Amino acid sequence: MAAGGGTLRVYLGAAPGVGKTYAMLAEGRRLRAGGLDVVVALAETYGRRGTEEQLGDLPVVPRRAVHYRGMALTEMDLDAVLARHPALALVDELAHTNAPGSRNTKRWQDVRELLRAGVDVATTLNIQHLESLSDVVEQITGIVQREQIPDAVVRAADRIELVDLSPEALRTRMAQGELYPSDRIDVALDNYFRAGNLGALRELALLWLADRVEEELADYRARHGIRAPWETKERILVALNGTRQGEHLVRRGARTAARVHGDLIGVHVRTDDGAIQHEPPGLAAQRALLRELHGSYVEIGGTDVARTLVDFARTESATQILLGPTGRSRLRELLTGSVINRVIRMAGPIDIRVLPPPSPEQTALPRAPRPRRPARVPARRWWTAWLLGPLGALAVAAALSPLRGSLGLSEILLCLLLLVAGVAGLGGLAPAAGTTLTSVLAADYFFTTPWHSLVVSQGADLAPLGVFLCVAGIISHLIDGLTRRSQEAARARAEAQALIRLAGETVRGEGRTLRRLLSELRRAFRLEAAGILAPTGAGWRPVASSGGPLPARPQDAPFAAELGQGTVLVLAGGPIDEENTRLLGPFVTQLRLAEEHERLTREAAAAQSLARTDALHTTLLEALAHDLRGPLAAIREAAARLDAAPEAETIAAETERLNHSVANLLDLSRLRAGRVPVALRPTSLGEVLHAAVASLPGTWAELALGPTTGLPPVEADPGLLERALANVLVNARAWSPPGAAVRVDTGTVADRVHLRVIDRGPGIAPEERERIFQPLRGRRTGPGGARETGTGFGLAVAKGFVEAMRGELSVEGTPGGGATFVFSLRRSDR
Repeated sequence: MAAGGGTLRVYLGAAPGVGKTYAMLAEGRRLRAGGLDVVVALAETYGRRGTEEQLGDLPVVPRRAVHYRGMALTEMDLDAVLARHPALALVDELAHTNAPGSRNTKRWQDVRELLRAGVDVATTLNIQHLESLSDVVEQITGIVQREQIPDAVVRAADRIELVDLSPEALRTRMAQGELYPSDRIDVALDNYFRAGNLGALRELALLWLADRVEEELADYRARHGIRAPWETKERILVALNGTRQGEHLVRRGARTAARVHGDLIGVHVRTDDGAIQHEPPGLAAQRALLRELHGSYVEIGGTDVARTLVDFARTESATQILLGPTGRSRLRELLTGSVINRVIRMAGPIDIRVLPPPSPEQTALPRAPRPRRPARVPARRWWTAWLLGPLGALAVAAALSPLRGSLGLSEILLCLLLLVAGVAGLGGLAPAAGTTLTSVLAADYFFTTPWHSLVVSQGADLAPLGVFLCVAGIISHLIDGLTRRSQEAARARAEAQALIRLAGETVRGEGRTLRRLLSELRRAFRLEAAGILAPTGAGWRPVASSGGPLPARPQDAPFAAELGQGTVLVLAGGPIDEENTRLLGPFVTQLRLAEEHERLTREAAAAQSLARTDALHTTLLEALAHDLRGPLAAIREAAARLDAAPEAETIAAETERLNHSVANLLDLSRLRAGRVPVALRPTSLGEVLHAAVASLPGTWAELALGPTTGLPPVEADPGLLERALANVLVNARAWSPPGAAVRVDTGTVADRVHLRVIDRGPGIAPEERERIFQPLRGRRTGPGGARETGTGFGLAVAKGFVEAMRGELSVEGTPGGGATFVFSLRRSDR
């Protein structure tokens, strides 16, 4: 906006009343004292004394009168300001809509003309008027913003200053009458100026301004050729390639970003090598995880992965790059180089973190063996076959060598072939291959001429030796396969039997204790110890175990798996390898179910005990309440027969108070027993409020009702809502000082209708706001700071009734002292 003309300065605020106009006028006075020609083109003081004092002796351009539909409106006189042509014009409320008939529709368009004419402008703006934030502001406040201004207009300003004030300070200013007239204070505090609204608007203003500052910083670095990242804000860059370690990287990066309040960015480098690119299988899940953890995802292309990644990190001013373990083989790294090493060399001041793969032993079961991998031969059999096979071949050939005259080469090879077959069945393919090679050498040494040498002089002897090698190899392979398949079948039968037992007991609903499951697990895997450890403040303690001793920590065990509630299964003293993990999954699942079953059993037993106690208390409360009804009625009748005695009025009032307490006692007992009938229907809040006031004893001249007409109906039970309102009104009146009005205000927020009961009594500390609704425990700060007990069961009954109607009843402090009880009910759509 200021290109080729004047400069624009914007005083930005989160809400009305934070002091934007005051700051603008104060700056104008300072500049005018320094000799600058400053005029007030338009300033809205709203009768606020501090703002009018700042206006002081600043020259003011008279406003232009506009007549519209019989009304006299005033607007900024743009032509007069242009004719005056000051060095600086002060223009309040940039987002204002001009009166019909004006030259421009919006005030920001008037400001644009001033800037084009070379006049510097200082102006004010509230964050809720920005066009990009209008929907967010409506969700927060429930108010549609009619006056909006394009973000580009504000972003083009030469200078933006945030005028900030905390929500508590702004509400205090409002309560002290510094912003609005007294008749509008309570309504404003209960609606737009709620603490939650002001906090959210303040955060919006800070975030929007932070984004603009970041844009200015990026532009400055680009103009000055600064490529090194400035650690003004942490940005964690996670390199993703779709492998299974990617989710671990994303979670680790999210934790780091949360600790330092930084940004999380996931980036995938797509190599542009001309070939058809297929998305890695795990990349979609990693993108979804990034969205869940409030991170952003970027996909970029490049021929050099390391260079592309580092250049992108510098562009985004990343402060850290998280890399996972390489999936390349050593040969490929030797041929093409290591991406990780190249990123480290090129990163410069950017921190590089190379994370190891997640430890499967501590988080989940190890991966199951590959489907085509054959079963392993037991180590003892394997070594026995190696010992007996080659030595046996030498022994057989040497023992039969004296029979060379009657036993030829073919016959001895058949005998050795039988030995090879036996070794293959005992130890597998490798010992059989060693035995085959030894057999060929032994047959050559003892049964071919020249004797006792490895030289074959006759070509006819080569054919039997070659055939023996081929046949022995084929037989060894077939027998080895049959042996391993039989082992797999035996293992599968054992696993199937164990799974059938586990599944059968699960279907029948038979709960097994943790100790019994651990014992069966230990027997199935031939373990020395199996147990469950639970964390404590100083370390770990065993919850259940079988065998022993248990490892002191999960990290010390060869296998550990989380069960739930922080407990960990640990195994020790057995062959825990890939071949054994297929059956561990169902056992771990059963242990989790058993642990959950034991926990639920304990909770159920405690709940039954509490239910029995609560039922007894409810019965006693109902009996006591019903027994008190008769004596109260008798006291009331006796008091009525007294002829205007001074004590009669006191007796009647106290009897009515006790009768009200008894009614609350009965209602509380019904709430606890869950026997409160609720009939929700569209209900007029104004009618229920007036009925509640009419049902209260004594005079309520101090009650100040806000507007109740025009409110949408709410989903409520009229009878229950009337009782709840009456109880809260009684509480508010009891705590208000004599002569102080109990105010009732209403309003709508999004799809809810709020009713607020405001008293001027003692305040309620934040830590006491939940306890105030607990019977016999609610406390408020009485006069002189003394701690006094609240009004018994009334507030507890009111909260129970409102929650039974799917509403909410809360309490918050009132600025200037007192408490505000807020009924939040759903707006009826019927």
